[in-house]
Amino acid sequence: MTKTLETTILDGKKVAGELKGCLKNKIAQLTKETGKKPCLAVCLIGDDPASQVYVRHKEKACAEVGIESVTYRLPSDTKQAEINKLFKELNENVNVNGILLQLPLPKGLDSETLLLQINPVKDVDGLHPFNLGMILSGHPNLVPCTPFGIIRILQAYQIPLRGKKAVIIGRSRLVGKPIAELLLNEDASISIVHSKTPKDELIYQVKSSDIVIAAVGKPNFVQSEWLKEGAIVIDVGINRADDGKLIGDVDFEGALGKVKAITPVPGGIGPLTVAHLLLNTVKAFEIQCFGYSSIEL
Repeated sequence: MTKTLETTILDGKKVAGELKGCLKNKIAQLTKETGKKPCLAVCLIGDDPASQVYVRHKEKACAEVGIESVTYRLPSDTKQAEINKLFKELNENVNVNGILLQLPLPKGLDSETLLLQINPVKDVDGLHPFNLGMILSGHPNLVPCTPFGIIRILQAYQIPLRGKKAVIIGRSRLVGKPIAELLLNEDASISIVHSKTPKDELIYQVKSSDIVIAAVGKPNFVQSEWLKEGAIVIDVGINRADDGKLIGDVDFEGALGKVKAITPVPGGIGPLTVAHLLLNTVKAFEIQCFGYSSIEL
């Protein structure tokens, strides 16, 4: 196929920077009104190198916009009961507005049970069943950060969703399921494919979709020939290639010139995920202070 399209690179770093600028101003205003700053508590268990890096990025991002952050670094042999106790203390602490459990957890710990211990109003990862249910009801409140970032970048580049067909590759609670509901709320038609979907059906769904969201965690899984000409591609995957470079789930180079727009890896959805953690922390702060948030999706 001759590549004829000029592909727009969807700059997540730029959009995230603009959002963080707005949040910095918002936090300054809230601090002036209340005499308090939003505060995020992060629970990091074990010594997973990637998790250590992610938490440092989150701490830095909090400092940039004026959010106070405190990180609880616990050893990998920490018992479930000890974490439950910590979450109970953080839930009751009026000076803590957001609680985040850094995933993945060491073996022997049950993330599902632990996430349920977080007060939904402080669940800035948006993974508590209450917050996921709010998305399902069409009234999203604290939304999982990566799906929130996907919607944000589509809005920032004025990409229409109403009436469009979108395919989501991956059905995780972190990305696949919530982004499906958010897209439905925007009047898109959606399909979800996953590891148990026959490959020919998966390829058919990708080829026939206007918007492709890849969140499968396999490097270059989505081949360029699968993509519809003029499609919008959102690549959520972050994978380490053999040469050490970070690459996504989509054949980025192969997609250039064929798709209308695509997010790069790195620099696409990753920065927006962190920015929306900050946004959720500010939303949680407002809800706890005033009973509502002025920030909408």
